[in-house]
Amino acid sequence: MLTIPATPAAAERFSSGYLESIDQPLVIAGRQFKSRLFTGTGRYRNLEEMRQAIDASGCEIVTVAVRRVQTNADGHAGIAEAIDWSKIWMLPNTAGCQTAEEAIRVARLGREMAKLLGQEDNNFIKLEVIPDAKYLLPDPIGTLEAAEQLVKEGFAVLPYINTDPLLAKRLEDVGCATVMPLGSAIGSGQGIQSQANIQIIIENAKVPVVVDAGIGVPSEAALALEMGASAVLINTAIAQAQNPAAMARGMAMAVEAGRLAYLAGRIPIKTVAAASSPSRELSIDN
Repeated sequence: MLTIPATPAAAERFSSGYLESIDQPLVIAGRQFKSRLFTGTGRYRNLEEMRQAIDASGCEIVTVAVRRVQTNADGHAGIAEAIDWSKIWMLPNTAGCQTAEEAIRVARLGREMAKLLGQEDNNFIKLEVIPDAKYLLPDPIGTLEAAEQLVKEGFAVLPYINTDPLLAKRLEDVGCATVMPLGSAIGSGQGIQSQANIQIIIENAKVPVVVDAGIGVPSEAALALEMGASAVLINTAIAQAQNPAAMARGMAMAVEAGRLAYLAGRIPIKTVAAASSPSRELSIDN
């Protein structure tokens, strides 16, 4: 099985550093991040695999399900203590909340949890309002209602949404720090199924756009960044891989490649061929 060095220093050696030299940091609610890959803490087989994957990814933001951590739900016991929060920025999330009221209450708990773990100034919250247990699709009305209240309470709100450009704009207008359209259903590995709508969201947003959910392999992460997304959030594809650390590193490399491609600017797509060598014949003097 492929072995990937799983320390921050080793992960840094894998990177050329070229992207950092030509790009600007990702800025969310006034805070800067070098990595454009967010990871999660759910669905890992054990805490050691989780730690190795987070290190190998080089990520700076890790999302934590507040309700599941506080109740020590299956697979979540010990997560808060297993991560060095002096190096990783916590993104508490409202996973499991079915209404706006629940999400607001859990967001407040998440902010307190971040403070207890040493991040006194952390007001980030990943907002999820999901009443649908089968497809796990977010409720647009509940999400907007919760976002409005949480922004008033001083949260930096990162809402998880369907690929609805109008909703994305409304959430931006009420003061959300990002918008996070789904690539496809949570944990499905179907990749980016609504590329056209995500492209509209990206083109019209003045806040970072983070593609969240459904990414299964690095090529799909690269596509999101090539489209102009600011970042991606990937959990299941890493946690459930046969080698989570190797997959995490692959995702990190893909995110860097996708961002480089976006900054470089792709060639136009044509319906006919275009020769790469000169069209006129070369004369050779004997």
